[in-house]
Amino acid sequence: MSDVDIKATRHVVEPGHVFAFALISSMFFAWGLAANMTDTLLAAFKRILSLTDFQTTFVQYAYFGAYFCFAIPASVLVKRFGYKTGILAGLGLYIVGALLFHPASVSMRYESFLLALYVLAAGLSILETSANPYVYALGTADTATQRLNLAQAFNPIGAITGALLGKFFILGNLHHADAHTRAGLDSVSLHAIQRTELAGVMTPYVGVACALLLIWLIIAARKMPLGAGTDSTQRVDLLATAMRLLHRGRYLSAVGTQFLYVGAQVGIWSFTIRYVMDRLGVNEAQAATYYTASLVLFFISRFACTWLMNVIRAEILLGVLAGLAAALTVVAALSHDKLGVCALIGVSGCMSLMFPTIYGIGLAGLGADAKLGGAGLVMAIVGGAVVTGFQGIVSDRLGDIGESFVVPAVCFVAVAIFAFATRGTTEQGAPAVHVLLE
Repeated sequence: MSDVDIKATRHVVEPGHVFAFALISSMFFAWGLAANMTDTLLAAFKRILSLTDFQTTFVQYAYFGAYFCFAIPASVLVKRFGYKTGILAGLGLYIVGALLFHPASVSMRYESFLLALYVLAAGLSILETSANPYVYALGTADTATQRLNLAQAFNPIGAITGALLGKFFILGNLHHADAHTRAGLDSVSLHAIQRTELAGVMTPYVGVACALLLIWLIIAARKMPLGAGTDSTQRVDLLATAMRLLHRGRYLSAVGTQFLYVGAQVGIWSFTIRYVMDRLGVNEAQAATYYTASLVLFFISRFACTWLMNVIRAEILLGVLAGLAAALTVVAALSHDKLGVCALIGVSGCMSLMFPTIYGIGLAGLGADAKLGGAGLVMAIVGGAVVTGFQGIVSDRLGDIGESFVVPAVCFVAVAIFAFATRGTTEQGAPAVHVLLE
């Protein structure tokens, strides 16, 4: 057959699965939106509640702590009851968590917002564990990677949308009064300001919940294709599988590296707004423009890196970009002007391939243990809480948000070491390398 004939007979998405694929692809948009709208909360809560940098990172502890706690239960749920059940359960918790922002804004308690975020992120953990393999299974194996990449294109679009919602609805509604000014206000005046600001925090989350409720109802009412290779009766022997995984050095190294990488990524994005405010003397809403620019660069770089993997080994590309990210982060830490801001934005261009490439290297060769192994790599996302919390402590101790970026710089160095150490230990172009782009 000619190349034209072959392309004519291959469908990235099977004709009968197009609507189901579109519905599930909207989930990639949904968790990208949530993740990056949440990043703006650190700057918002710092001003609204006069918190320290470390206290603001409790947002990430709640968010990524839920990922850690629910990754393995989510994999068991999907294995036992199927993809549709997992997607409905995850999306349902996402909606409930977003709606909880309303009572949280009424109570005006930081802990209530953290609880809402924890429930929301628990839903995202289940949703990611369900949606990624489901998209992969919605068709033939030879087009699975293309299909997953197509769905994942909606993730950075959601991320950019989340950043814009955070900028205009959350940061755009912040009162100009700083912590010193607020300390001198009487309780009635302060509560009035905070109530208005917290209502701004609540609005986009409740709006998103209402939109997602419609999608939940459509998925629940529609008969969804099972997907290739689905077997809802297969049991998972957690203990035996875990023991086998603990004896795989490359897998354990990948989990540790993923922990550090996600910590670096979340630290970079969580404190970008604060960094830009400090270096350029602008307010939160203005600083959010630079944060959005970093997400746009991340989006563009994703496609560039996917193409580069056709000519450069994934491990080598990972190592080079991790080294460049470390260097740019050091520049940001040492600079006190726009050069540092530009360097920090550039880091996002280096990060776009890191999560999926580390994920792919870790899963390579696991065979039947890959499902639980994937859950372990998702659990490593808790690094976004731990490392970011440590960076917040460093910032508070040094009194300079910029100097705290030495923490993610060290993490990027570790990623580079992992990449070059595993060079040649996986097959070139292994499909797993493209799984779970974030």
